[in-house]
Amino acid sequence: MELSEQEQVRRQSLQALRDLGINPYPAAEYQVTGYSSDIKAAFVDREEGAPEPDSEWYTGKPVSIAGRLMSKRIMGKASFIELQDSKGRIQVYVSRDDIQAPVPEGEQPTTPEQQMYNTVFKKLLDIGDFIGIEGFVFRTQMGEISVHAKKLTVLAKSIRPLPIVKYKDGVAYDGFNDPEQRYRQRYVDLVVNDGIKDTFLKRATILRTMRQVFDEAGYTEVETPILQPIAGGASARPFITHHNTLDVDMYLRIATELYLKRLIVGGFEGVYEIGRNFRNEGMDRSHNPEFTCMELYVQYKDYNWMMSFTEQLLEKIAIAVNGTTKVQIGDHEVDFKAPYRRLPILDAIKEQTGKDVAAMTEEELRAFAKTLGVEDTEHMGKGKLIDEIFGETCEGQFIQPTFITDYPVEMSPLTKMHRSKPGLTERFELMVNGKELANAYSELNDPIDQYERFVEQMKLAAKGDDEAMVIDHDFVRALEYGMPPTSGIGIGIDRLTMFMTGQPTIQEVLLFPTMKPEAK
Repeated sequence: MELSEQEQVRRQSLQALRDLGINPYPAAEYQVTGYSSDIKAAFVDREEGAPEPDSEWYTGKPVSIAGRLMSKRIMGKASFIELQDSKGRIQVYVSRDDIQAPVPEGEQPTTPEQQMYNTVFKKLLDIGDFIGIEGFVFRTQMGEISVHAKKLTVLAKSIRPLPIVKYKDGVAYDGFNDPEQRYRQRYVDLVVNDGIKDTFLKRATILRTMRQVFDEAGYTEVETPILQPIAGGASARPFITHHNTLDVDMYLRIATELYLKRLIVGGFEGVYEIGRNFRNEGMDRSHNPEFTCMELYVQYKDYNWMMSFTEQLLEKIAIAVNGTTKVQIGDHEVDFKAPYRRLPILDAIKEQTGKDVAAMTEEELRAFAKTLGVEDTEHMGKGKLIDEIFGETCEGQFIQPTFITDYPVEMSPLTKMHRSKPGLTERFELMVNGKELANAYSELNDPIDQYERFVEQMKLAAKGDDEAMVIDHDFVRALEYGMPPTSGIGIGIDRLTMFMTGQPTIQEVLLFPTMKPEAK
């Protein structure tokens, strides 16, 4: 392995630490008693001799912190460094007389304690190294809340230099900003680029809030198989693998739906799962082959109830993440405050195009789709054609949260027929900022109807639709034992995180997005 000059120097420093008797990767626990942002947020000035203030952090309060050394300004016998921990950055004042043991007059420093400042700190510590600081909190003459170091401990040596991000007027430049490098080396991106970690902390808040709402409602979080004998529950192309012991092909799940509904059959009131799905399809700014989805199923509910529940859920998430229901997504301010508009899909198409597709035959739909630039329509059924027409003419128009409802039966093989609109189903998709965020049904629980819908899907597959479903005989058998009226919903967590954090691409909300092989 060819090393750069900087890497060679760092490895020499690593060996020099060992030669001094300092373990650059100690195994012992290091006790941390304070964090950068907490100290700065709660600090109060305290005059010497004054009573302890109510605040946890004040002038002279002892503290032990740890983190990465991110900058170092050496000024003779005293220096300032910037330490980055898991919550932010804080300045540390380091003085030779505090952290280095005194050397008897006429002698040379020989022990690590005697060489801690002049040798270890000044010469052998580099940007990116992990260190521990014990000392006390104070405010400098320049007014900056800092830590006065009384002891320094080497915790981990960095032998590869971090990229240096420069700032001018608070704006980063000349830094680590190439998207491919950032996504491939997310561990570096998180260290050197401000705000990156915040996105993923907000993602955690989204999941935590979602679980809290479901748990308070009495619903149970469950886990279902990722390796499945049939790729069911959605219309998508699966990843295929092989189970050696059973000698059968299996599929990475494309959805959790059919297993979760089996649990409703088994007697659960409500079940939900937040987990990875896998679809062997394209990659772009909005899609990743593996993605996180939440699916929820509740007995004795329908899609009207689910619309109300969903808008209340998203309103709570927006407030938890951003403190307000309003979120800036690109050029648009989107308001997640309930209630949301509800619009049947056929009415949406007529509203945007002036065409009444409900009255069209399959041939007329195919001709209309071709005028819109939809290609390869020959294998498409009536429902697929309506779906493509909606995508071309309507989808991008719905910026504020809008429930698009009442889809044709051909588009919804797992959905109850509409109670008052023949040929349609009780289904909605939630559109936000021109994209689908959620998909929900009054779930089909008639086993005979379900089997016939699966058969129709197989006919579409025979016509060339590689996203059509196959028959899941065990799921039909489960329905034959009886499933109560149920409503279910799926929400894409990655896309929800994009919306709640205003990120333009799915790669910005995935810690480790799928990447093409790295060029050697």
